Amino acid sequence: MTRLIRRRTALFGLVVVVGVVAAAVFAPMLSRFDPIEQNISQRLEPPGWTDGSGLVHLLGTDQLGRDILARIIHGSRIALLVGFAAVAISGLIGLAVGLVSGYVGGRVDDLCMRLADIQLAFPFILLAIAVIGVLGPSLGNIIVVIGVSSWVVYARVVRSEVLSIREREFVQAAIALGGDDSRVLVRHVLPNAFAPWLVVATLDMARVIVIESALSFLGLGVQPPTPTWGGMLADGRVYLSTAWWLATFPGVAILITVLGINLLGDGLRDALDPRLQV
Repeated sequence: MTRLIRRRTALFGLVVVVGVVAAAVFAPMLSRFDPIEQNISQRLEPPGWTDGSGLVHLLGTDQLGRDILARIIHGSRIALLVGFAAVAISGLIGLAVGLVSGYVGGRVDDLCMRLADIQLAFPFILLAIAVIGVLGPSLGNIIVVIGVSSWVVYARVVRSEVLSIREREFVQAAIALGGDDSRVLVRHVLPNAFAPWLVVATLDMARVIVIESALSFLGLGVQPPTPTWGGMLADGRVYLSTAWWLATFPGVAILITVLGINLLGDGLRDALDPRLQV
């Protein structure tokens, strides 16, 4: 943690991630407006506009009179939920496949890697659109599709680490002492392969948030009136020339969140890589 904090970019990323998570957790307390309550008489009001009751809409209102800031804050819940859940699913699948493939080797390794090649042969966004189009757009379907389709990167990274770790002296010594394969994997191989997996998971979460926003932008994400950043972008593109704030502020929210996660991931990589600690 000390090495991570010493890096200013990583510290900035950590602050951003903590801030977004806090906004998602305490969303009802941070916003005085209902994110789905409509008021046509207050539609397309600019940032800083004050309504008749004296409440200030810091980021303005949208085409249905809903507060933009409230929708962005509540939209962070969907983005983080999809990010955490999809990364957990794909990360655990990839971790298990990578551990078994790299440690066992042989035909098991060939089978796992051929499955990974087949998975990579399908363009992800087209696969996601096709599956969600058949199953229907919902939060659960989005999480499952993204999670099941993103395990390959984790599997390849963990496999490459395991191929190196299994040849090291402490692993060979554990095997020579009669250690069971499952025990060797859990006690000796997994802890040493976990750091690169964690870095990949952190960086992949930013990608998942962008994918969820893209699917919501296309109308295949969580359906209205639930606020999502991608859905807000889709609504705002029609009003770019007359109400620029509708699309600008959700886009900035995506930009800052993804940038913060990427910077945090880079900081974790530098902090956890022993070759960079010399």
